[in-house]
Amino acid sequence: MKVPLIDLVRQYNVLRNEIDEAIRRVVGSGRFIGGPEVESLEEEVAEYLGVKYAVGVASGTDALWLSLMALGVGPGDEVITTPFTFVATAEVVALLGARPVFVDVDPRTYCIDPGKVEEAVTPRTKAIIPVHLFGQPVDWDPIEEIAERHGLFLVEDGAQAIGAEYKGRRICSLGDLGCLSFFPTKNLGAYGDGGMVTTDDPELAEKLRVLRTHGAKEKYVHRLVGTNSRLDALQAAVLRTKLPHIDGWNERRREIAATYDETLKDLDSVTTPYVMPGCTHVYHQYTVLVRDRDEVRGKLAGAGVATAVHYPIPLHLQEAFRYLGYKEGDFPVAERISKEVLSLPIFPELSDEEVRYVAERLVEALGA
Repeated sequence: MKVPLIDLVRQYNVLRNEIDEAIRRVVGSGRFIGGPEVESLEEEVAEYLGVKYAVGVASGTDALWLSLMALGVGPGDEVITTPFTFVATAEVVALLGARPVFVDVDPRTYCIDPGKVEEAVTPRTKAIIPVHLFGQPVDWDPIEEIAERHGLFLVEDGAQAIGAEYKGRRICSLGDLGCLSFFPTKNLGAYGDGGMVTTDDPELAEKLRVLRTHGAKEKYVHRLVGTNSRLDALQAAVLRTKLPHIDGWNERRREIAATYDETLKDLDSVTTPYVMPGCTHVYHQYTVLVRDRDEVRGKLAGAGVATAVHYPIPLHLQEAFRYLGYKEGDFPVAERISKEVLSLPIFPELSDEEVRYVAERLVEALGA
């Protein structure tokens, strides 16, 4: 048996008629940039998350970038975040001329460690970007307290966690701004790039709308220096078709995770994902820790099981961020888990047979 890491064609086959009709609707309308499809998606996502405003943009990276731009982040500022995340989280800080300041991660959740955030705050700190990694919410309350105490903005990186909840509140409804990615492999994925910024602040929402359209509210009248970061109507139509299914898909991911958990629970040689009390995980990735990761991964590949490594090199050790002056040993938890993380197949269309096969092959690969 061969089990892929993800198979987007399976999802399309389930929704084929709805997706095809949505695409035909857009093509028949002649409206491809913005318009009613994007506006409707913005309203539907805002309602789903429990926020007042949602602003569609071209990608999850742009969601982060424009959020910081809207907050006025620039040269001389510092933004605190995690070194164990996709590069975009810190990349956008650097692109604005500000300095990414890294804080080590919690060894259980792999998210930023709230107990280490405050010591990284300086007079130059302007914002914190907590990342809800792999579908696991960040331990939010202590970070919010720090931000309030120091007058800092909070920008949620929720690219991997739409539908996850922290104490009954959905992620991307917690901070000043929330950032979503609709990259095709995400729990809610488009058929190309796409992203969204969420907020309860009307002024920030309006500024984001202006920034995403070359700094203009009316055509050829440019109030700000902005960019071209508009979500296109075809992607919005696909996402509107998928959005009503997201809770069911996330529940299926939790079912798959529970099967993996049950099969692996008695093994000392593997650490399964931790779920914080009062939180709902949506398992964008089911990522375990194993020693001899590359050897185990090779055995799984030989058995037909696809896996991935998220992420092999923490950001503070990446060449792109060498100028920040960090060195090996600065963030020992992030460094350790980067050598042990292994992501198993998890997507809603996996069959129970495939899930059991993956779990059993992992047990064999571990020599248990």
